[in-house]
Amino acid sequence: MKTSIQKAAVLGSGVMGSGIAAHLANIGIPVILMDIVPRELSEKEQKAGLTMDDKAVRNRLSEVSKMKLLKQKPAPLTSRSNLNLIETGNMEDDMERISEVDWVIEVVTENLPIKQKVFEQVDKYRSDTTIVSSNTSGISIEAMAEGRSESFQKHFMGTHFFNPPRYLKLLEIIPTKHTSREIMEGMKQFAEDTLGKGVVEAKDTPNFIANRIGTYGLLVTVQEMKKQNLSVGQVDAVTGPLIGRPKSATFRTLDVVGLDTFLHVAKNVHDQVEGEEQQVFDPPSFMKEMGEKGWIGSKAGQGFFKKEKTAEGSAILELNTDTMEYQERQKWKSPVIEQAKQEKDPAVKLQTLVFSEDEVSHFLWSILKPVLLYSAEKKEEIADDIVAVDEAMKWGFGWEQGPFEIWDSLGFKKTAGRMTAEGITLPSWIQQMLDSGIDSFYKQDGEYFENGSYEKKKINKKEISLASIKKSHGVIKKNAGASLIDIGDDVALLEFQSPNNSIGLDVIQMINQSIEEVNKNYKGLVIGNQGKNFCVGANLMMILMEAQDDNFFEIDMVIKQFQQAAMAIKYAERPVVTAPHAMTLGGGAEICLPSASIQAASETYMGLVEVGVGLIPGGGGNKELYMRNIEGLDPKNTAGLLKASFKTFETIATAKTSTSGHEAADNGFLKDRDAVITNADHVLYHAKQQVNHLFDTGYRAPQREKVAVSGEAGYAAMKLGAKTMELGGMASPHDLKIAEKLAHVIAGGKVPKGTMVDEQYLLDLEREAFLSLVGEPKSQQRMQHMLSKGKPLRN
Repeated sequence: MKTSIQKAAVLGSGVMGSGIAAHLANIGIPVILMDIVPRELSEKEQKAGLTMDDKAVRNRLSEVSKMKLLKQKPAPLTSRSNLNLIETGNMEDDMERISEVDWVIEVVTENLPIKQKVFEQVDKYRSDTTIVSSNTSGISIEAMAEGRSESFQKHFMGTHFFNPPRYLKLLEIIPTKHTSREIMEGMKQFAEDTLGKGVVEAKDTPNFIANRIGTYGLLVTVQEMKKQNLSVGQVDAVTGPLIGRPKSATFRTLDVVGLDTFLHVAKNVHDQVEGEEQQVFDPPSFMKEMGEKGWIGSKAGQGFFKKEKTAEGSAILELNTDTMEYQERQKWKSPVIEQAKQEKDPAVKLQTLVFSEDEVSHFLWSILKPVLLYSAEKKEEIADDIVAVDEAMKWGFGWEQGPFEIWDSLGFKKTAGRMTAEGITLPSWIQQMLDSGIDSFYKQDGEYFENGSYEKKKINKKEISLASIKKSHGVIKKNAGASLIDIGDDVALLEFQSPNNSIGLDVIQMINQSIEEVNKNYKGLVIGNQGKNFCVGANLMMILMEAQDDNFFEIDMVIKQFQQAAMAIKYAERPVVTAPHAMTLGGGAEICLPSASIQAASETYMGLVEVGVGLIPGGGGNKELYMRNIEGLDPKNTAGLLKASFKTFETIATAKTSTSGHEAADNGFLKDRDAVITNADHVLYHAKQQVNHLFDTGYRAPQREKVAVSGEAGYAAMKLGAKTMELGGMASPHDLKIAEKLAHVIAGGKVPKGTMVDEQYLLDLEREAFLSLVGEPKSQQRMQHMLSKGKPLRN
């Protein structure tokens, strides 16, 4: 059964409720956002002469929450225009409107009687097919549905989103004994395909899967910190990326989440378990004291960390949990940390950290061992299999590996043997694995151990694993910078694999070779990868080194080859579809713009950012963005040409970068032939489908046509805008020089407005401007600063 949600209602407009409403709006689903009616008039409402009967008053809570979405960081909306899809109301006047929607999501206060009362009203007004769910973080799903109609219970489940809903991938779906399996599976598919979520099915237990394991692990870490007399900063130094966890590590994560939220989650489990487990879920006194003082993290201005101004500038201080005073942040320095940092294999790195004779190793083993054991002990209680546990921790807490994957990385037998030697009694099913000669939870072919044997992991058909394809089928051809892969159905894929997926001569060479191969033997080409970012641009280090050696002929050759590769993408006989995700900057955007179609992940941050390093785009980006901005425009419409020129100029001159795929469309990077895909794991699949669609509908490469430019009039307008910024103190003289060269390129040089020029002419102007800027000492300073500091220099 395929679930179709055309309209939804969210009951409860707090941070979580409004965030869920925003996520639904981001994918185009209209939402009715409701909250309770305020108990009294605000001072502002009294002055305006309003009464408690006025709609503006009665809908105030949901309306205020809706408008806050525009100011929240990180932004809940992928485009400000999505706010128009959220309608506000209240749960006294508007509950009957639930009959209009396909899905009702309850996000009211964590109180069972209140939730039951809300569901009584929902049951009264819902249609027979309306799906109802609760976003509770731990209250019994079964208990909420008690006393409701048979139809309600059949369509009811828990849907636990993680905050913020736009960015965190995990969605835990929790069925009751009455939930229809067909409806449950339909919602799972909808959540994966449309909401873009990683879905795990959880059992109806306190805090479900991720919060149960994550909270336990965090409290164990805090207890070990106190036991081993470590500081907050020391713990964060070794519990972040070093062991495959987010940069926020332990205590910075608590500051971001909010200590009040964490204490609530911990109490939820504490009140429902017994014995040693209950003791672990009783937070230490200093955390409770922090909660009482209101030191709950970022939203309060202080928590485990606090920013203070000093004579040298701003400084981040850490809380001394003994004295409850803030002090200079401490780092943990150790030879084993430096040794581990040199290891590229995550498993070897983890083994180095845990099995060395070092105080860091002792601490990490003391916090990892309990989590591995707890996950094994609770696996059957909270989940159907180890895969659900591992994926919940990766998608909900940002771990690179889940507990059972970590156990495998450390060595299943070796780790279990060490636990036994330390007097630990292993969970019975773990001991049975050892007795049966099983040596890992997972096999390399994707099978996992469950119920005495290995089972094949179920994978959504829309998830394409390039690593698996290369392992089983190899590659068509490759060099140091990229590989050409057959991804089936007569479609090939070009994968960048250079550092940061940057573009150098090796990547350019593979683009040309790939297009040549595809034109002969395939329906089309996808350019995409599964790295952290799609592409961060050209190899800046190479360009700077050549410039410093005065090898401008070499730079000219590289830029010319890059431009030719971009033109090869545009005019390939077979369709070339790009699949960007995450950072798609500079040259990365220039690879996408000339393609037959862009299938962008929702979280795609696209921009032509070269001005930040003292340059302008050199691979055809100026021309391609301008051509996208004049699509469908009559060449004789000189006013339209001027407007398109200025829009292109503004976007590039300010290094405007989209904060989402939808904003990339707002900025002119995406057009109607392109698409935004919510689930990043499905982007390559959709790109492949687009290649097949274009081929099957008789794709023909575009005809080479001349381009109408704004000429001298456009150049003058753009130059004036840049000069105004300089006079206003918003641009330096060197910024103005860059802007003038950019304006010259976009305007098409000093020609009359409306002049028709060919693309190569514009590419030549672009390359000439790029080369002149590369030779500028101030541009080289900017490049050097970006490479060494990772941020722009304003000189």
